[in-house]
Amino acid sequence: MVFIGLLAKIHLWGAGGYENDFEKSQVGSTPDDFLILDGSFVVREAAGNKCLELPGAPLDSYGLLFGPTDSTGQTASVRILGSSKGRRSPTFGLGLNGVPGFKLQVSPAKKQVELLRGDAVVHSAPFNWVSAKWTWFRVQLRKASDGTHLMEGKVWMEGESEPKEWLITFPVKDLPPAGRASIIGSPYAGTPIQFDDLKVSKLGY
Repeated sequence: MVFIGLLAKIHLWGAGGYENDFEKSQVGSTPDDFLILDGSFVVREAAGNKCLELPGAPLDSYGLLFGPTDSTGQTASVRILGSSKGRRSPTFGLGLNGVPGFKLQVSPAKKQVELLRGDAVVHSAPFNWVSAKWTWFRVQLRKASDGTHLMEGKVWMEGESEPKEWLITFPVKDLPPAGRASIIGSPYAGTPIQFDDLKVSKLGY
């Protein structure tokens, strides 16, 4: 991926947190606090709701970084809308600790949620995704009571209650470097992917 964005101010809230629902953003623009890795992300409005949209072409993998830089003790959430076309489906997800960090990705063609570290899949779990319906993500990287670290993630469809249990729990032997949260998308179906309600906070807030 090629860096084509510039790091600008970060909208802070509370203790080391960030949130953006795009309602104050100008349609057709890209918020200046994002660091675009690759992709033409712009704010769109649909049915009275503003969100960030990644176009359905060209077919490749794209992403951006947002929020404060940290190494551990963070939680992030987002909701993402994608749709299938024929037998083709997009993939998309949410991550922590920048490009070399962890990413929780829905892979509809595999009927799975996958945990990636960098570009490698390190864990997965079954998940029945519904096309053209918002999907919620939540991830966190925390220190356990025994001194080890855990990467945890969950995914659920809009209209459902957030699951109490984590869908994926992965022991982290060596922490990735400090980094920002990320969103990723691959529009393999040739349809746009939309992102909304980005949020990052310190655990305990």
